[in-house]
Amino acid sequence: MKVLPNPPGKKIPQRIAVGDHNGVLTCFQIKRNEIEVHFKTLPGAKIERMELGGAIGSLREKIFVASNSEVRGFTKKGKQFLMFETNLSDSIKSMLVWGADLHITGQYIYNMYSNCQDAHFYLSCDKINDMIGIPGEGNELLPVLGCQDRVLRVLSGSELLYEAEVPGAPEALALFDVMSGFGHNNLLYGTRDGIIGLCTINKDNPCHRWEIANSNGLGGITAIDTFDINNDGVSELIVARDDGSVEVYTIAEGQPKLLTSKNISESITSIGAGLITSTSNPDVVVSTYPGHIVSLTTESKPHTNTNVISPSTKHKIEDLKTEIEDLKRQVLQEREKYQKSAGSDSAISAVVKFHVNDKFILNPGDANYLLSIEIQMPIENVLLQCDVPIDLLDVERNSAVVSHSACDPDDKNYLLATYRCQANTTRLDVKVRSIEGQYGTLQVYITPRIQPKTCQLRQYQIKPLSLHRRTHIIDGDRPMNMLKLTGKFSLGEVHSWVGYCIPEVPDKCPPGDSVVMYFQSTFLDTQLECNYTQGIVEFRSDNISTISILKDVITKLATQRKIALDITYEMKDESIPHSLRLIHPKLDEQLLLAKKVQLIDALKELSMHETNLDFLSPEYQDILVNSEQLQAAFKLQPCHLERLYGMITDLYIDKFKFKGMNVKSKVPLLLEVLDNYELESLVDFFEVSCVS
Repeated sequence: MKVLPNPPGKKIPQRIAVGDHNGVLTCFQIKRNEIEVHFKTLPGAKIERMELGGAIGSLREKIFVASNSEVRGFTKKGKQFLMFETNLSDSIKSMLVWGADLHITGQYIYNMYSNCQDAHFYLSCDKINDMIGIPGEGNELLPVLGCQDRVLRVLSGSELLYEAEVPGAPEALALFDVMSGFGHNNLLYGTRDGIIGLCTINKDNPCHRWEIANSNGLGGITAIDTFDINNDGVSELIVARDDGSVEVYTIAEGQPKLLTSKNISESITSIGAGLITSTSNPDVVVSTYPGHIVSLTTESKPHTNTNVISPSTKHKIEDLKTEIEDLKRQVLQEREKYQKSAGSDSAISAVVKFHVNDKFILNPGDANYLLSIEIQMPIENVLLQCDVPIDLLDVERNSAVVSHSACDPDDKNYLLATYRCQANTTRLDVKVRSIEGQYGTLQVYITPRIQPKTCQLRQYQIKPLSLHRRTHIIDGDRPMNMLKLTGKFSLGEVHSWVGYCIPEVPDKCPPGDSVVMYFQSTFLDTQLECNYTQGIVEFRSDNISTISILKDVITKLATQRKIALDITYEMKDESIPHSLRLIHPKLDEQLLLAKKVQLIDALKELSMHETNLDFLSPEYQDILVNSEQLQAAFKLQPCHLERLYGMITDLYIDKFKFKGMNVKSKVPLLLEVLDNYELESLVDFFEVSCVS
């Protein structure tokens, strides 16, 4: 969806262009609260991307749409003036029109065409999520690719100028216009995990200005725009998220400040702003995944008597009632036809196809996965089945009722849960907590509320190191354990092994003879370095359990392909107390929580008999005030403690496994130490066990 600009100096309702999955491009305008359609194209291939273009320096009011590998151009009146087949091997994912230049990207490939002639080409190391252009000197344009590996790649022609690291995978890019008080080379980015940032892009190097963390756990960023919403001469930042949130930020003294927010409960696909329903007050307009166009006005509506209905409104209501009755009759006729055909011997049952908008991403804030399922019709139920141990956590905005069925782990069935959704629910969010070292497949069966009954299956891989995510910087001063594997394997084979073990590894092997990647644990903040080439792979980590998991999994994968491996490793003894100290704050917090909850009942009884509680210490008064939050957190504590105890136990077993010792018989002694937890006594236990 795009909002077409008005000619300079004219304040008239702006046109809106919308492209849909049926390949239909519609351009309409709101006049006197009525929708006036200017043109509508015939159905065709799904419209993947829409952009506005025009001659450099003129009004950008021409509409360009991309379907598969084809680009078409339309005037604002609907006349088609361009049909260009790019011959791209995959569908166009993002597009940019700059004068007579057309910039497009596929999953990994960037192409630039000048007057429909191939001019520049670039192959990215990871998937390209979005693209934007930074105006340079004269008519020069610097394309910026937002890539899955948390990098902005700045190009000049076919050459890579430099890479700018960002805190998450950039999903949406936009320019912060000059009215915002910044220069024309300032780039806004929104990440998959909900972070917003501003970065200045020059030819030589980037400069990060500010960053808005996703502290409230909102959805990922799907679209960004800027517009002067409050008519103060300075553009505001407008952000759309995949959980239906719309946020408007004002820029005060160079820093963003939240002005207002609204949630429309549907995943937003694009956002814009302009004079939509009024010629004086700007609106924010969004398109949603189920196919709705929603306008949010900034105009303050006067309070009116809702019982008084104007004649025009009455006429609209009567027309709507007539239309609804016609639709009901059509539905009844089709239902009767279906019932008759269903009883026939020659009838063939047809499976209803429906599109699923889903994602399964790691939230670095709480080291859990967020599973989001959204379809364009009401969901009846969602069934989850997994062959490895995982925990399902509640999400506040989730209104579905969950029921768990008994499972037999001997049959590799650790989870069987059903979410029954309320009427008209089109979206379901579930948090999933995994355990590193336990890997398998999470299967999700989605059943919509339609006839005949049908469902779709979605599968998500729980990887061995599922809580690790990609990073670009590691601390070289940490004690690093090393694992080296050599054998007769290709670079592509070892890349597939690494991708099997760790999330956020590109599907395709990056170009070159060797690959170096860095990862960080979202739960413990330990780090992992992967360095591999043909015949050699080396892993370095400050967590011995990470090394142990990689050794076990890759050895198994190599054995399946009948590839012999030579294994060498080097363990740093000082890495063990280092890992325990990283676990300590989380474990200490959970044990302190248990102590506070034990005091709640006694303190509440005391408060019933005493009118003045000033004699209590500030700590006890705080426990009384926050008793409900503490008890809610305590309900989840068994899961948290079990997770932490499991990590410490694995660390204990893995340490001595690399020394050729089996210490599983001493695990009960370790648990006794944890029951009377002190960091130094735990470190001493690891050391004493080594000596004995």
